[in-house]
Amino acid sequence: MSPSGISVVVCTCNRPDTLEMTLASLAAQDHPSFEVVVVDQSSDERSREVVENLAKMDGRFEYLRLETRGLSRAYNAGIARARWPLVAFTDDDCVAPADWLASVERTFAARPEIQLVYGQVLEPADLDGIDYSAIPVFAIPERRVLDRRHGFVVAGMGANFAARRNLFDEVGGFDEVLGGGGPLQSSQDFDFMYRVFRGGYSTLLEPDIKVAHYGYRDVSGWTATLRSYGVGVGGFFTKHARLGDLFATRLLVEALCGAGARTLKHFVMLRETRTNHLVYMRALLEGVRGSFRFPIDAHGRVYRLG
Repeated sequence: MSPSGISVVVCTCNRPDTLEMTLASLAAQDHPSFEVVVVDQSSDERSREVVENLAKMDGRFEYLRLETRGLSRAYNAGIARARWPLVAFTDDDCVAPADWLASVERTFAARPEIQLVYGQVLEPADLDGIDYSAIPVFAIPERRVLDRRHGFVVAGMGANFAARRNLFDEVGGFDEVLGGGGPLQSSQDFDFMYRVFRGGYSTLLEPDIKVAHYGYRDVSGWTATLRSYGVGVGGFFTKHARLGDLFATRLLVEALCGAGARTLKHFVMLRETRTNHLVYMRALLEGVRGSFRFPIDAHGRVYRLG
């Protein structure tokens, strides 16, 4: 038996069909001791029914309803409910292999200096016959530590990460202005990782921890996703730049210059992807402007909602 357990947080909003698939993969985990907290912000009762039907058969599953939407808000509510020293997160459109939680636990046990771990988010193999434009993924070609000693890059994807429970006590929860459903739409995971870095803690990018992502987007959906990514990235960097963080300011300038250069290149070459680059560039600037709508708690380095 494991000497301790793992809490899993799954945030969901109006995806009862893929949620059922996600929870089935969690119920099949080979780890001996875990709980799953499903935080629901849906507009109807279908997701509640999925969770409560499963919970009747499996007491490891718990349902938590939030009336106010926001992914960061949902993360924070799930963390507050979590009981175990490790907290793992996946999305409501992902499937985790049976050894996912065992891999998470092994990684933390082998690396006591690591506080936060991001795994791979991969395109599933069984999408034949499905017409889609793109699937957001995060590949990790090699294991890498991000901290003050080893250096830092903005990386990771919220569909597959885990942390020691006490890390949230040290650096705080997720910024509720950032993230899906929040005013600045995304990058809550980048922001949290950056605050972990600033706090002197270490993050590991671990290729052996994997989930499959069924979040395929059509053309319009992918355009909306790119826009949300841009707004969040701009808002995340600008928040820290406003606090006098020179490294974050440099990263913001690099992001703006890189996006501008890619947009110009694709327009000059008349590539079909030029619209996507323009959408992202405009969204970055929108995120920068949007940052100034919100005051900042300088101690916690999070935006304050009015």
